[in-house]
Amino acid sequence: MGVKLKGLILSGGRGTRLRPITHTSAKQLVPVANKPILFYGIESLKDAGITDIGIIVGETKSEIMEAVGNGKLFGIKVTYIDQREPLGLAHAVLCAEDYLGKTPFVMYLGDNLILSGIKSFVKRFAKSRPNSQILLAHVPNPSQFGVAELKGRRVTRLVEKPKKPKSDLALVGVYMFDHNVFQAAKSIKPSFRDELEITDAIQWLINHKYRVEYEIISGWWKDTGKLEDLLEANRMILDTFETKIEGEVDDKSSITFKVVVEKGAKIINSTIRGPAIIGKNSQVINSYIGPFTAIYCNTRIVNCEIDHSVVLENSALEDISTRITDSLVGKNVEVKKYHKLPRAYRFMLGDSSKVWIL
Repeated sequence: MGVKLKGLILSGGRGTRLRPITHTSAKQLVPVANKPILFYGIESLKDAGITDIGIIVGETKSEIMEAVGNGKLFGIKVTYIDQREPLGLAHAVLCAEDYLGKTPFVMYLGDNLILSGIKSFVKRFAKSRPNSQILLAHVPNPSQFGVAELKGRRVTRLVEKPKKPKSDLALVGVYMFDHNVFQAAKSIKPSFRDELEITDAIQWLINHKYRVEYEIISGWWKDTGKLEDLLEANRMILDTFETKIEGEVDDKSSITFKVVVEKGAKIINSTIRGPAIIGKNSQVINSYIGPFTAIYCNTRIVNCEIDHSVVLENSALEDISTRITDSLVGKNVEVKKYHKLPRAYRFMLGDSSKVWIL
């Protein structure tokens, strides 16, 4: 690669758009196709040859540390860096200054997914050695993103969520910097959100004649911070799978098209139509699991139909008479038909829960 880079993964955000799941769990650990989102970012950096990685952590620090450990599982070395308050991406960079020093680095937002990885982009950054390189993607709704204006190979301007965007090129959650970004982050003022914005830091570099270049992603990427985006990411990842049956499937069950059944899982008198994954030690009994569904480990599905959904670990769905779709079901959740009289809906729902009923 020519120059040794470090990685910086931001994993300290509160995940307000995925509540109530993120009231009790880090948003970066919500699984997509039965793998925590954060792991995709770690693997992407590792695949690009970056093995010294700092992870910015906040109030969910203990969860992140328990999931990732010292990095040995991934073949990397991990350093955890505290960000006591989520005061912006540029603030997170400053929190990591002692760790990063003078070493160029790749900053990766921990809830982003780039299906094709970042290997080629990192290679170009290491070879070209600009002060910053940003990743961009064409989007249909640029007013919802930070938007870049370009001239040749250079970025000339960044505008955060412009009402009248001058391009359809949105910032993707992967950034590459040399040490000059620290001066930039120290020179800007907090935004109206009272945060130090990374777009303002990059604009400071541009205004002070530093070289800011770009790469355009032609493949698929997603910020998984919202339910619909998480479900789309789940679809895209599942569609890359091949059928792999490691659990038990009885002769009354039907398995068709790109289905993964992990070890210890049992499929009994059920139909699974992929792309789908059934996690370790889960049970699917007298049920239909439709396309683009990920059932995590130790989960029980009985007398149900479900498609285009994600169900987290240790949950149970039983005797639901109407198909479940477009859903995210958290950990340790029970949704069951109530057989006693008087008949009624009975709910115990946490803050920010959403329920649609027929």
